[in-house]
Amino acid sequence: MALPDGKRGLKAAPSCVIGHAPTRGGGTIQQLLDGYRRFRGDYLPRFRRRFAQLAQEGQSPPAMVISCCDSRVDPAWIFDAGPGELFVLRNVANLVPPYAPDGDYHGTSAAIEFAVRSLQVRSIVVMGHGGCGGVRALLDDQPAGGEFISAWMDIAAPARAAAQAQGGEAGGLQRACEHEVVRTSLRNLRSFPWVAAAEAEGRLALHGAWFDVAEGTLLWLPEPEGEFQPVL
Repeated sequence: MALPDGKRGLKAAPSCVIGHAPTRGGGTIQQLLDGYRRFRGDYLPRFRRRFAQLAQEGQSPPAMVISCCDSRVDPAWIFDAGPGELFVLRNVANLVPPYAPDGDYHGTSAAIEFAVRSLQVRSIVVMGHGGCGGVRALLDDQPAGGEFISAWMDIAAPARAAAQAQGGEAGGLQRACEHEVVRTSLRNLRSFPWVAAAEAEGRLALHGAWFDVAEGTLLWLPEPEGEFQPVL
């Protein structure tokens, strides 16, 4: 899988019809539009044939990555993935809820179902990361609050208990809990009957990973009860 070097920071392409960004939002919107112009001017020409193929044939990514929505953790960058190569689900703290087919709204579960039953991905990777704000709030027993976040982070309560049982200093506890969140999500994935069936039949493999934002290094968890190992 390969992305062109310097995807960001390229010379801006000529302005499109919209010209300059609206004043509301200031420089942030201008940066987004400038990024789009770089995409049109540099990235798109390199992959135009690939985009045309994807538009005509549809997507068939071999792998799904479930990661945090933290802006520092972009699976496409970390795994050097090109267009159509990853089916990516991002949410707060890379959590997978237990299987619960009720009448509520289940965005994460719906994405997993689509990946496994429709796209028939061959691998799912749950990727945590260092310095996760959701995990930090969970350990402080002060979830970010609001109308949705606290209940969402309750999914990770078993991970907090497992990490606290290991002991250790605050920094080590944070990382231990980030690792345990990955394990919790993997266990919850296996509570989906069609995930468990696909894995048992050898059609699907589940993996865990953890990305160190400061160092840019990746740890890999081949088995849910094993240990994270550095990818060399």
